[in-house]
Amino acid sequence: MPLRSHEALHDLAVLLRSRHGLIHLETGDDERAATLLHHVADRVGLPLFEWSRARGLRRTGMSESVYDTQELDKALQHILHSGIDALYHLEGVTTSALAAEITTALAREVEAELKPRIGAVVVTGAGLTIPEALRARVTDVHLPGPSEAEFRALLAQIVRDVSERQHVEVTLTEDDTATLMKHLAGLTLMEAEKILTKALVEDGRLEAMDIQHIADHKRSIVERDGLLEYYPVEASLSDVADLRGFKAWLAQRTAVVRDPVRAREMGLPFPKGVLLMGVPGCGKSLSAKALASEWRMPLLRLDPSVLYNKYIGETERNFRRAMETAERMSPVVLWIDEIEKAFSTGPESDGGVSQRLLGSFLSWLQERQGDVFVIATANDVQRLPPELVRKGRFDELFFVDLPSADTRREILEIHLRTRERDPGDFGLDALVGMTEGFSGSELEQVVVSGLYTAFASGDALADDHLREAASSTRPLSTTMSERISRLRAWADERTVRAN
Repeated sequence: MPLRSHEALHDLAVLLRSRHGLIHLETGDDERAATLLHHVADRVGLPLFEWSRARGLRRTGMSESVYDTQELDKALQHILHSGIDALYHLEGVTTSALAAEITTALAREVEAELKPRIGAVVVTGAGLTIPEALRARVTDVHLPGPSEAEFRALLAQIVRDVSERQHVEVTLTEDDTATLMKHLAGLTLMEAEKILTKALVEDGRLEAMDIQHIADHKRSIVERDGLLEYYPVEASLSDVADLRGFKAWLAQRTAVVRDPVRAREMGLPFPKGVLLMGVPGCGKSLSAKALASEWRMPLLRLDPSVLYNKYIGETERNFRRAMETAERMSPVVLWIDEIEKAFSTGPESDGGVSQRLLGSFLSWLQERQGDVFVIATANDVQRLPPELVRKGRFDELFFVDLPSADTRREILEIHLRTRERDPGDFGLDALVGMTEGFSGSELEQVVVSGLYTAFASGDALADDHLREAASSTRPLSTTMSERISRLRAWADERTVRAN
C-alpha cells in the first residue's frame, strides 16, 4: 500500500483500527519511521514499544528494556503473551532473521493474537523481504522519502542550531535553494542533516558551490550497490542533431514535468517513458543524457547485465533494489541501456530468470511509486519480447534511423565545434557526400581520426585528413546491411520516427 507523506499518519491509524496486526513499513529511514509511529501511537492512544537487536524491547519513556528480548523470537514471544493493546516497532529486522522457522511461526501467532484487539507489530529494515510463509498476513506500507517542505524545515533548523555555536552566512538565492531541494530528494533526513551540517560547519557558509558536494554525496549513495550509475547532467538537446520528432514529443511534456502541481490539477500524470530503438550509434544514448538535462533531473543508468546473479532469487532481488533506489531518488530519469540484454534470454537457458525479471519489470512499470521517467534503448528489436513493445507499456516507441545528409552536416559541425574547430574552415559538402550511410558515432570517429592523423604529421586539421578518415571507414550500414533492412521493416508500422 503506497502512501503519500501527508497521508501516512492518518492511514496507519486506520490500519490499526482495521485490525491489521502485522505491517511492513517500507522505508530506508528507520529514524523517520520511528517518529511517524510515535505520532500514530499518540493519535490512536496506544503505548509504543520499540525493539532493536542491541537494546531489546523497551516501552518509550522507560529506561529499562524488557528482560531477555534482544533476540527477535524472544521479543515476539513477549508480545504474544503480554495481553495488552499496544503498537510495537521492530527496527532493523533482517530477512534472514524473520525467515527463521521459529520466528515465522511466532509472527503468525502474534498476528492472530492481535487481530481482535487494537494493536500491531510494525517491522522495518533495509532491504527487508517478507517470507512467503507470512506474505498473506502482512500489510505492506510504502513510506515515501521526505517532502520538500520537510527538507526546507530541516535546513532552517540546522541553520538555527549551528548559528548558536558560530557565525553562519547563507547566500543561497531562491533558485539556488530550489536546486538544493532537488538534490536532497532521495536522501533520508539523517543523511541530509549530516551533509548540510558539514557544509555549514566547515566554513560557516552555505552557498551555491556547496550544492555540488551534495550531488557528489548523492552519487555515492546511488552507486553503493553497484546496480545503478549516476550521471552528472552535462549534455543538452542542442548537442543532439536532428531527432525532431522525438524532441517535439518531449517539448509537449516538458511543462508537465516542470509544473507537476498544475499538471495534476488538469488530470495529467507524470510521463511514463519511451523506448528508443534503432541503428547503433545514432544518438539513442546521447538522447537519454540530453533529456535529463532538459528536464533538470538526475540521470540514473541501469545496465541490465549487472542484475544477473548465479544464486536463486538474487537477480530479482537486485532488480527490486535498483527500482527502489530509482523511486527514492525521484523525480529522476532512469536510462535502461540495451534493454534487450535483460529479457532476451530464453527460459531453457536461464531457468526462467529472464521471464520472471520481465514480469517484475512490467509490474513495476504499471505500479511504480514516485516520478520515474524510463528511457529504454534497444539495438536489436528482434530480441525484445512482444509483451514489452505492446502499446501502453511506454508512452511511445521511437525509431532512430541513420542520419540524412543535412543531419550528417549538423553532426560534423557539432563535433568540430566541440573540438574548437570552426566548421566554416572546412569543405563539408564533399565530406557529407562521402559519408552516406554513416551513423552519428561513425561521423564522430571521422573527426577524431582526422585529428589523430593531423597531430601525427604536425599539421593543422584539414579537409584531406577528414576525407582520408571517411574513405577508410566501412560503416555498419555496409557491414550489416541485411540486419538494418530488417530493423527498418520491423519498425515501419510499429513505431514513430524520431528523425
